[in-house]
Amino acid sequence: MHVRISAFRAGALFGACLLSAGLARSAAIDMGSLAVDVREASRGIMKAHLRMPVTPGAMTLVYPKWLPGRHSPAGPATSLAAPRFTIHGAPLAWVRDPVDMYAFHLDIPAGAGELDCDLEILTLPAPDGVVQGTETPRTATESLLILEWNQLILYPAQSRSDDLTYHAAVRLPAGWKYATALTTTGVNEGAVEFAPVSLTTLADSTLLAGRYVRDLALGGSPAVTLHLAADTPVALNLSPETEAHYRALVREASALFGATHYDHYEFLWALTDQIMPDGLEHHESSDDRSPLRALVDDPVRRAEANLLPHEYVHSWNGKFRRPIGLATPNYQEPMLDEMLWVYEGLTEYLGDVLAARSGLLTEAEFRDELARIAAAMDSHRSRQWRSLQETTVAAQLLYYQSRGWAARLRRQDDFYQESALLWLEADTLIRRESKGRKSLDDFCKVFYGPPSTAPQVKPYDFDELVAALNAVHPYDWAGFWRERLNRLRPSAPLEGLQAAGWHLAYTSDPSSMHVAHEADDRDLDLHYSLGFYVDDEGATVGDIVPGSPADLAGVAPGSHLIALNGYKWSKELLHDTLAHPEGSAAPLTLLIEKDDMFKTLELNYSGGERYPNLIRDVKVPDLLGKIAHARATDHP
Repeated sequence: MHVRISAFRAGALFGACLLSAGLARSAAIDMGSLAVDVREASRGIMKAHLRMPVTPGAMTLVYPKWLPGRHSPAGPATSLAAPRFTIHGAPLAWVRDPVDMYAFHLDIPAGAGELDCDLEILTLPAPDGVVQGTETPRTATESLLILEWNQLILYPAQSRSDDLTYHAAVRLPAGWKYATALTTTGVNEGAVEFAPVSLTTLADSTLLAGRYVRDLALGGSPAVTLHLAADTPVALNLSPETEAHYRALVREASALFGATHYDHYEFLWALTDQIMPDGLEHHESSDDRSPLRALVDDPVRRAEANLLPHEYVHSWNGKFRRPIGLATPNYQEPMLDEMLWVYEGLTEYLGDVLAARSGLLTEAEFRDELARIAAAMDSHRSRQWRSLQETTVAAQLLYYQSRGWAARLRRQDDFYQESALLWLEADTLIRRESKGRKSLDDFCKVFYGPPSTAPQVKPYDFDELVAALNAVHPYDWAGFWRERLNRLRPSAPLEGLQAAGWHLAYTSDPSSMHVAHEADDRDLDLHYSLGFYVDDEGATVGDIVPGSPADLAGVAPGSHLIALNGYKWSKELLHDTLAHPEGSAAPLTLLIEKDDMFKTLELNYSGGERYPNLIRDVKVPDLLGKIAHARATDHP
């Protein structure tokens, strides 16, 4: 993350690691078998049985803590049912480390050659709410499940995850289909068995399963496949046009990067309203989670349009090329997040660009999405004391804080969207300075491109990133990034939009993407008029913009809206009231309920409905149109 950008750990991260006592020592260690049973996953229970080779003596096993892609110590330790160890059927005592809650100490008795371990992971019942890093959110419904292998594994302390090999198998509910980047070797007594892989690969290979599954070949070389699992069969019915856009995504990504770094790629997309929407990148797959109707309701489809492009970009940016502070040798080594402005910020930008180039978003929708991002970042007032670089350093905290006061003091994970605006500025700078001969596309080929390889990690630091940008177009890129990442100022970085020929404005008409995200999030977004949003179910107030009418009136997150101007609260009433500001010169009166008490608040506002949109500046060439233009020339 931030502070000084150049302050990164170097090759010491890749130094030799000591193996735990009690384990047979070799260059590549066969850790034996991992048998997972997910037949009770819909109840919130997943089970695992590990059998591993051991030698007598003291031994420490650890539970994965720092998880790639989560950028935080998110291993769900509090959801782990304590391990039960046995040797030849006899229980073996263990002691948790008094400092490291993820470490378990054992004493392997003389004559023992194998250790058996039983684990359970217990998931939360609700799909929403703030999930702390040590808890497990719901990952299964009655019709589908998502298996993250790292949740059901132990490994020897101080080992390198690359050096440990596991033979994994899973027992699924009867009749269910599955998809994963792992290679299936057969079915034994009802359990699906996979080829042995390193712990690194296992943890990087989520499994998706369900009773309703659809597989779509998306083309590409190596081949890319989209696997859909949904709570209802109807939700799998994406249109031929949408399917064609995802095929185009594969072609456009290949054109952007000029190479691949996987042997095959699997999109694993769960469609359900019972699991919190999310996306997690892997090298040869992605764990994608969207609302049930994400493919059949067009507004929701648009709001979710950059999910798969974002996670797909991560195969290059994050999995293949990885900031050195995130390229740790195992899952206990703390990760340094200073460069999430590249890992997540550039991925956010390229994900939106690829969504437009593939047709998942139209050029107008691409602009509307940029307007939404710019306005959201401009509402975050805490950049006056918290730099963008500081948000990356603090990412392990920001991911798990409530979003109720995101705009006020804390900012949120702004290194996604605010960094994307900076990468847009970098793209326009290269295009302008090179008179259109170069663009950020050229950087992508230099930094992430040829030659194509199998999955591998190639770490980099700030200086290497700057050198690659300079190879594309000479400029003071080190100064460019240091100034923008560390500066403190009230407003969001909108210079890239302006350089692209557009400026942010607020009008009475909601953009297509504003409408889409309201449908996707099931809320009413009043950030730019009254200064808050309110969810559809329960009419609960969320984040409040500092200095807005709601803030000045004393509205608090978590308040429930009961009435507006004496009438029962509804979205329709709010729209009707704001649409005719001339008839509401008096303050808007809100009746709210909070902490079992009722309160009447007056909001001084008569400005009508107000939504972010981009307005064309005809004096400046339209670079957004060039950026969104499709690059791939081949056809399915």
